Amino acid sequence: MNRAERLAVRLEAGAEALAAFAATLSESEWNTTLPKDGRKIGVVVHHVAAVYPLEIQLAVQLAAGKAINGVFWDAVATMNRGHAEENDTVTKLAALDLLAKNSRSAAAAVRALSDNELDMAAPVSLYGDAPLTCQFFLEDHAVRHSYHHLAGIKTALGRQ
Repeated sequence: MNRAERLAVRLEAGAEALAAFAATLSESEWNTTLPKDGRKIGVVVHHVAAVYPLEIQLAVQLAAGKAINGVFWDAVATMNRGHAEENDTVTKLAALDLLAKNSRSAAAAVRALSDNELDMAAPVSLYGDAPLTCQFFLEDHAVRHSYHHLAGIKTALGRQ
């Protein structure tokens, strides 16, 4: 199994774990607000699904040796707040459908990357213009994202 395939498998496993757990949630749990985060669990599940295309777009940009400019954490926070407001009443079915669709597309895009593309590095404004590899960016965003939020959801519900 090559590196891109291993990354894609990890991305899919995280999305599947999030989806499987989210599918078990009651309506009350789905609408529980996460401490510190402030968003409802259902909104966070939808958020993971909704940002896969952007995360992959940025990773592919790095794979081409192009810097990521103008992306900062405050802009990410603003985007997340806007997403939460727009999707406050998202249904479980809609969120899980989007998670399945977008995680499949993201995994396919990752599988298409060569080792040279995974190793390509360019400055990333989100990290103070540190030159980061495409693989690092994928691991820190698209691959990690579902695991990160699943852990927070489980903690909030006391179901670790």
